[in-house]
Amino acid sequence: MRTILHSDCNGFYASVECLYNPEIRDKPVAVGGDAEKRHGIILAKNEIAKSYHIKTGEAIWQARQKCPDLVVVPPHFDRYMRFSRMCRRIYSDYTDHIENFGLDEAWLDVSANDASGEEIAQEIRERIKAELGITVSIGVSFNKIFAKFGSDYKKPDAVTVITRENFRDIVWPLPVEDLLYVGRSTKKKLNHLGVYTIGELAAFPLPLLRSNFGKWGDVLYTFSNGLDASPVMHADESAAIKSIGNSTTAIRDLENDEDVKMIFMVLCDSVCRRLREQGARAGLVAISVRDKELSSFTRQHKLSSPTDITEEILDAAMTLFRANYGWEKSIRSLGVNVAELTPVNCPSQLTLLLDERKRERMERLDRSLDGLKRRFGSFCVRPATLMKDPSLSGFSPKEEHIIHPVGFF
Repeated sequence: MRTILHSDCNGFYASVECLYNPEIRDKPVAVGGDAEKRHGIILAKNEIAKSYHIKTGEAIWQARQKCPDLVVVPPHFDRYMRFSRMCRRIYSDYTDHIENFGLDEAWLDVSANDASGEEIAQEIRERIKAELGITVSIGVSFNKIFAKFGSDYKKPDAVTVITRENFRDIVWPLPVEDLLYVGRSTKKKLNHLGVYTIGELAAFPLPLLRSNFGKWGDVLYTFSNGLDASPVMHADESAAIKSIGNSTTAIRDLENDEDVKMIFMVLCDSVCRRLREQGARAGLVAISVRDKELSSFTRQHKLSSPTDITEEILDAAMTLFRANYGWEKSIRSLGVNVAELTPVNCPSQLTLLLDERKRERMERLDRSLDGLKRRFGSFCVRPATLMKDPSLSGFSPKEEHIIHPVGFF
């Protein structure tokens, strides 16, 4: 029988910041972006801030309305990555099957260990608190989904055991949105079908789930019934990257296509540099747009030929934008994402619609610019268009944005 742990560092970013700043430890603390540059959202909060019902992702000004004394500190991702590595070293004393789920979470398969899952979880919890000065909540179960559920069930600094015998009593009575990957849209659809709890989802006829959700219906049924059998990756394995993206909130509202193109140029440069570093080409481009009233949408477009050329990704992004936005409102934030990745050495079908000699020149130019930017920074060479408004285009997502590991699938 498998024994899977899921370890989740409590209020990770905020907990680490409190270690570096002991004077704020007993105050409501949140880690947030730069409100002056409009990257002002809550990234993490400590337990005291949670008591004020402050939520991850909400604007800093909204959080301060709930808690005027909130201490907001800027993120330091180098610190968080260091603590993440130290946690992983502790995990490695118990198993070599460790799968990260973000910087602050990880699954462990401890089936081969002589001690029970609960004993190992308690020992890891105590060691992390004593050796690193932060706390973790750990779920113990027979699959990854319920182990993850257990780490969320009781916080902070706790261990929850979910077995084949008790999962119906612990998991099934809770709201369906507590299940991994049941987001707002899926919850709304399930509620419309009369499904409000995880138990009701588990009992819902599988053919009806398939007719309403397609293949995702099988996933929902599997997760809710405790049938997930996905393995925990070996510590030496790495999940294949399925997409690459960057997004940003502009320093001011975007008013026209020229503003949008400047932001997209910076985002596409970062995305394509990362794409080339991975030795991959993209077959699909997607954009996300959020207006000043925070309404948002995404659109995607399949490319005629896989590419890692910055200009081609930019052209696709602008084409998508112009076809889908009518400027009823100014824009607050934009994002670019590429997917359907293939290795750069993978043969692809040539097309008469593209000038392959020109594409080869553009590829050589991109790689030459990559070399300069690696040596001298992202701002050493820039298109003249970006200099029309340096305050708007003067950000570097390649250096500033943390790159998170891929998700469960």
